[in-house]
Amino acid sequence: MIRQILRRTFMMSAVAALALTAAACGEKSGGSAGAPQELVFSVQPAEGADLANLHWTPLIEDLSRKTGLKVTLRLSPNYTTLVQAMAHNQTQLAWFSALPAVEAINRADAEVFARTVDLEGRTTYTSVILARKGKGLTIEKLMACDKTLTFGIGDAKSTSGTLAPKTFLFNPKGVTPENCFKQVRSANHQANMLAVANGLVDAATNNSTGLNFYRTGTPEAQAAFAKTEVIWESPTLPESAMLYRKDLDPAVKEKLRQFFLTYGTATGPEGDKERANLQLLKYSKFEAADDAYLAPIIEMVKADAAAEKKAQ
Repeated sequence: MIRQILRRTFMMSAVAALALTAAACGEKSGGSAGAPQELVFSVQPAEGADLANLHWTPLIEDLSRKTGLKVTLRLSPNYTTLVQAMAHNQTQLAWFSALPAVEAINRADAEVFARTVDLEGRTTYTSVILARKGKGLTIEKLMACDKTLTFGIGDAKSTSGTLAPKTFLFNPKGVTPENCFKQVRSANHQANMLAVANGLVDAATNNSTGLNFYRTGTPEAQAAFAKTEVIWESPTLPESAMLYRKDLDPAVKEKLRQFFLTYGTATGPEGDKERANLQLLKYSKFEAADDAYLAPIIEMVKADAAAEKKAQ
């Protein structure tokens, strides 16, 4: 079953990559950058394509219905492709974790209009490192850097999967994962958790949001997660952002802002339904934000660049 999940995640990522490539070769949505006939909302499914479809589709259906806009959900195989899609106006609206959000602002004519709030009311989360339970692996043993262990890291543009462990764990010690371990594998958070649970790697990065998904996920995910334990946790990081292209029609922008900032706040059956949809995503609401809330990530990027330059 675990191998089937991994295989299905890979296949759906490949299909998504082909879809984005095909879109880039065709006409842009709607003929003009400011007023597309159809909005594409994209996410990078850190916990797997199946779950992303299941969890985001109800909200996207409500978005289309309540705004009168035709909105299509698209899954991106990685953050680099997602940023490129927004830069080429193949995606006009997207959910980004903090680091690729900074890249989208800098390279894809995008801007933040909202940020996510988790079920406990927090606007931050943490990066973690998982090890297989019962193996006795500690962070001190992991960071011995004797090239006897294998390690799973995130997407190169992942905030919690790559940037945070480098900033707070590896860079202060003047080492890189490649110098520490006999093998380093890059994968999404779900694949990394499964790899640890099944002994394919000794340890791997993840995040506190992902842990909440695994605790209440499919029976297979819960069983796999039960075989792991957290051996390291980072300082808090800014939660994920909602971005749209700067050149969207102002009226469209306002519709999007009002939808997200009021979603789940209504009383009665409709509000209950929206709050249930948010719970699928492990969110309680969206709140207004702008590019400035990503300032801590910008500082982390600068620190990481300085560490890399020093190591050369």
